[in-house]
Amino acid sequence: MSHYFYSPADGHGLAHDPFKAIVAPRMIGWISSRATDGRLNLAPYSFFGAFATSPAIIGFSSEGYKDSIGNIEATGEFVWNLASKPLAEQMNRTSAPVGPEVDEFALSGLMPAPGRNVAVPHVAESPAALECKLLQVVRLHNLDGEPMDNYLALGQVVGVHIQNAFLKDGLFDTHAAQPIMRAGYRGDYAEIGAIFEMFRPTK
Repeated sequence: MSHYFYSPADGHGLAHDPFKAIVAPRMIGWISSRATDGRLNLAPYSFFGAFATSPAIIGFSSEGYKDSIGNIEATGEFVWNLASKPLAEQMNRTSAPVGPEVDEFALSGLMPAPGRNVAVPHVAESPAALECKLLQVVRLHNLDGEPMDNYLALGQVVGVHIQNAFLKDGLFDTHAAQPIMRAGYRGDYAEIGAIFEMFRPTK
């Protein structure tokens, strides 16, 4: 079994860096936040994940100190919105490189729905949203101890919104919600396919 190997420090030697295509698909961190002056921000991040369940903790990483990180550090709150296939074009519009004065809800034609346990709105059209209180923002460092221009925001989930249409017999219907994911290079996205069950061994 042959393999292609490279050390990232020496370069990958390929047409494009394969890292984001290998670590894929990835849920999209579609993050809404509010500035201290009330301005709304909505932006997608391709590095996002869940890290604990009791309590539930999620996080996203920003390449660069962007408006989302600044807003979240200032207010201590944010919301994750599930990016679904029907909302793909609107989600993509919120990635436009616009100034902090631009409201991406208005830019994308999406409706901000008021939060219950946070002052940050969520995307009303999204199948599900998680209201979060900030735990910490961590600036990442490399192996040499040098600070990188990457910021990881971790938040504890304090409120959960689910559209009733996606609750079936008390379960969230992930397949019906049609989440989309980042799946490789710049324009590559994936949608959920067949779901199968496999239970952990008991011994």
